Amino acid sequence: MLYLSRKIGEAIVINNAIELTVIEVRGKTVKLGFVFPPDATVLRKEIYDKVTEENMTAASSGGSADDFMEVEFDLSRLDEQP
Repeated sequence: MLYLSRKIGEAIVINNAIELTVIEVRGKTVKLGFVFPPDATVLRKEIYDKVTEENMTAASSGGSADDFMEVEFDLSRLDEQP
């Protein structure tokens, strides 16, 4: 695992395509901003793990490809501020 230190406003670039910027730090919470290509999929780790687990369960139960979980994303609201 690679560890990096960044300050607010500083960024890193991954594979010349994904930019991650530290937006805000409050206590133990860090707000990150991402710029990535439209064909990239970005999931929180706990969501990714759940999708993977459900897909493995479907595959091991002898299900068909139709039983696999499809994930769709509405990326049109990414630029909205909370």
